[in-house]
Amino acid sequence: MVRFATSFIIICIALVSPCYGQMYKWVDEKGTLHFTDDLSNIPERYRPDAETRKAPKEISSPGTKKVPTPPSPLPGSRTSETQGFEVDLLRRHELLLAEVILNGRVKQYFIVDTGASFTLIDWNTARELGITVDENTPFIRAASVSDVILTPLVTLSSVRVGNAEAENVEALIHNMPSYQGLLGNSFLNKFKVVIDSTNAKMTLLSLVGTPSPDRPGGYGRDYWSGQFRFYYRNLEELKKLKEKYEGQGSRSELNRVNNAIRYFENQLSELERKASSAGVPREWRE
Repeated sequence: MVRFATSFIIICIALVSPCYGQMYKWVDEKGTLHFTDDLSNIPERYRPDAETRKAPKEISSPGTKKVPTPPSPLPGSRTSETQGFEVDLLRRHELLLAEVILNGRVKQYFIVDTGASFTLIDWNTARELGITVDENTPFIRAASVSDVILTPLVTLSSVRVGNAEAENVEALIHNMPSYQGLLGNSFLNKFKVVIDSTNAKMTLLSLVGTPSPDRPGGYGRDYWSGQFRFYYRNLEELKKLKEKYEGQGSRSELNRVNNAIRYFENQLSELERKASSAGVPREWRE
């Protein structure tokens, strides 16, 4: 049984690796995220912290062709829990990519990463979308090999994958070599996700059902509990980080963390309001 929560969706997915047994994901001292299928490509000092991901052996090679541009998706509409939306994925070496439409106008190909808490866009995309990052933008912590870096957190008005669309999707801004971004759980957790890595397909089914006593607001306990855990955990980590920067006298970093704390407190208050309106039991909010 798959359990869905706001910060993580636990899905067993093997990224495609036709010619290699596994792939590696690592972050350098500048906080840049890298992917490689060859351990020798990772500098020695980063190898102990590299994340290893197994790939299925039975999948044939997709080659290294340039990613094609499939037809634009039809206008989105809500899916039923039983039917869902099927999305064709693209294989790029070890990775599975999905075509995404950001804010209804910018089309890109993102790595599907069910282990990423947030969707990620790069700085060029942020500029194309007209996103401004300033002293009022919340930043959250992200661990690099040598340090903790602060990454801007923004909200995309919409993200569409195939005919499945979600509004107000949180995203981090961070550059990745060779890839435009990651499709993470700030989008994926709004659906039940089924990935067929063999046939390179993903099915997205809405988590919203008919409101009932055991599904207040149309959502079950796992959804509501996951939402609250996500905000509680981020607030806890940010407050610890605030203490660290207060001790160091780092004013710029402290200001960014304080903005993030205010942001998550506001989001938590809004979630409490929605939960109260829907009649969510108190024990589901802990």
